[in-house]
Amino acid sequence: MKIRQEMIQNVAVLSLEGRLDASSAKDIKETVSSLSKENHVNLVIDMAGVDFIDSSGLGSLVSSLRTVNKQGGDIKISALQAQVRSVFELTRLHRIFGIYDDKTAAAMSF
Repeated sequence: MKIRQEMIQNVAVLSLEGRLDASSAKDIKETVSSLSKENHVNLVIDMAGVDFIDSSGLGSLVSSLRTVNKQGGDIKISALQAQVRSVFELTRLHRIFGIYDDKTAAAMSF
């Protein structure tokens, strides 16, 4: 899993590439924890490059959301591929996370 960071205005954007599964879930949580310690609590997770997600990956996103919620922040998800979107819908996480077509739209929603 590759994680690239960028800023769009004052929103941190994490662009993921690869599989979001048990082997990469810890990396996501550590990255979000590090950003929250720097007071970057409004985040966009751009998943255009993610073609697979499992329960560990979903768990890492929910855990990350809790981390930033404690500081008054939020996480928006952008650019879900069809297979990953269906997992979000099956688990009803699309009701918890704001889902956007692209990272810019997600960042502007804050």
